[in-house]
Amino acid sequence: MIRQVFTQSALFLRIVFLVSVFLILVIGGFTYRHISNLTASTKEVVNTYKVNVELEKVISYLKDAENGHRNYILTKDTTHLEPYLTAREKVNESFAELKETASDSKTQEENLKTLSKYIDKLFNNFTHTNAFVENKLTLTEEFKSNFFEEKIIMDSIRQIINEMVALENKQLKEDQKQHQSNLQFTPLFLYLLLLFTLVLIIISYNRISNDFKNIKTFNNQLSIFKEATIQLETIGKHGNWVWHVDTNTFVFSDNLYRVLGEKPGAFKSTLENFMDFVHPNDKQKFVDDIDKMMKVNDLPFIYFRIIKKDGTVRHIKAYGKLLVIGDGDKRIVGNITDISDEIENYLQLEERNLELEKNNAELSEFNYVASHDLQEPLRKIQIFISRLEENETKNFSSFGLQYLERIKASATRMRLLIDDLLQFSRTNKPDKEFVLTNLNDLFENAKQDVADTILEKEVTIISDVLPTIPVIPFQVHQLFLNLLSNSLKYCKKDVAPVINIGYSKINSKDDENLINASKNNYHKITFSDNGIGFEQQYANQIFELFNRLHNKHDYSGTGVGLSICKKIIDNHDGFIMAHGKPQVAATFTIYFPV
Repeated sequence: MIRQVFTQSALFLRIVFLVSVFLILVIGGFTYRHISNLTASTKEVVNTYKVNVELEKVISYLKDAENGHRNYILTKDTTHLEPYLTAREKVNESFAELKETASDSKTQEENLKTLSKYIDKLFNNFTHTNAFVENKLTLTEEFKSNFFEEKIIMDSIRQIINEMVALENKQLKEDQKQHQSNLQFTPLFLYLLLLFTLVLIIISYNRISNDFKNIKTFNNQLSIFKEATIQLETIGKHGNWVWHVDTNTFVFSDNLYRVLGEKPGAFKSTLENFMDFVHPNDKQKFVDDIDKMMKVNDLPFIYFRIIKKDGTVRHIKAYGKLLVIGDGDKRIVGNITDISDEIENYLQLEERNLELEKNNAELSEFNYVASHDLQEPLRKIQIFISRLEENETKNFSSFGLQYLERIKASATRMRLLIDDLLQFSRTNKPDKEFVLTNLNDLFENAKQDVADTILEKEVTIISDVLPTIPVIPFQVHQLFLNLLSNSLKYCKKDVAPVINIGYSKINSKDDENLINASKNNYHKITFSDNGIGFEQQYANQIFELFNRLHNKHDYSGTGVGLSICKKIIDNHDGFIMAHGKPQVAATFTIYFPV
């Protein structure tokens, strides 16, 4: 159970650790991506700025070239041609920078090509115009047309540059919008991931803390258990041993040495050293048992003797069980117990049991002989009483006649008591030979024994068909006879007795009277009558020896009959129950195990 708990905890912590590492990697990935986006966005801004600057430079250089060219036309002063002459080189430098910074956009590349054509065309036009000026042909229509064309080309250049600047600004706005979206989403997402990771770490910490507390608790319990085991070993004269199957090595507990009469660690824990203590007469059997253990990895209960160094012989019981540790290591964990005291007590108990059986036999014989010997003087008393009734009653006073009747009644009661004691004695020492018998036959024989009473009292007997089961015939016959006699004896005056005998085969789980029964199925037989009944509180007392619920002057009997019934049922491993209602009925239920 403990191992399962810690295995589940370790699995949980392993999963949390892997999830946390994954989340940290995700956070790192998102952070790297965010930084990369920022870098790319910054680069885009710088590029846009460079493109716009270079475009402004180009337009500025072209304006300077245009102004210088126009001033030269007006003044014919060649010093005004200096901006014109340097503009071309500067424009080329800016163009080279533009091609590098705007190479990511195909549209801008196309615009640069178009712009380059117009610039080339513009400078070609400048060259033609200068030729007209040098040849003093400024008043010609061709010059005017060429000069006007310069204005158209310059306007086209401005338009292309404006389009390129607008495109760069538009792209910059889109990048800034995307960058702003990333700035809004990424921090929140990273914060949630960090928060979730922190929660997992806190849960893991709590789990580790709880596991540490549990381990500490288990260690304390193990320490207590270890100490208790050591004390129990000492008190119970036990010793433990472990055989490591894979390495063929043994480990003996401290108390195992004490059981052998040695100090802990007095010799090396080996099988050979242990065998030095085994009794010579038991050594071969011990060796055979150990060899079998080596082969089947199991040691059932074995018994042998050891001889201590002081010559004391002790009886030992040993046992071993195979355990496979989680890493596959096989071990047989065993125990030896000094059972010398148990054997001595067992022998004393056997001796006492033999004495008890002998005493019981003598007591039973005494009871039987005493009962028979008591009948002889009792018969003589009854004979003399009958002779007094026949010959001397005319000489007795009224008080003498009363005394004679009391003596006669006492003698009769004494006779019944002796007969019942004889029956109880025979029941108390049962013949254990069970015979497969039809209970209907036994019941009919019991009815024949009380046939006169049945006819006299006009008794109605209603009986189910009874089963054929293994019983002690004489005892069950006595059981039926006593139950019938009980119902006939305690019937109501002026009411015809009715006795019902019912039978059924039941499962012990279905009968509330058999909750603690040892068998599953029983034969249930009920004897019910319509007699005087009894109080339910006396249901158990009526089965006690010599216990009577009614006055002996009102109802005859000795209080032994139902005790005999209880003893017979006990001899058959069954049960008998009584249920009564005063002046209504009495029911006796008997159970024979199937």
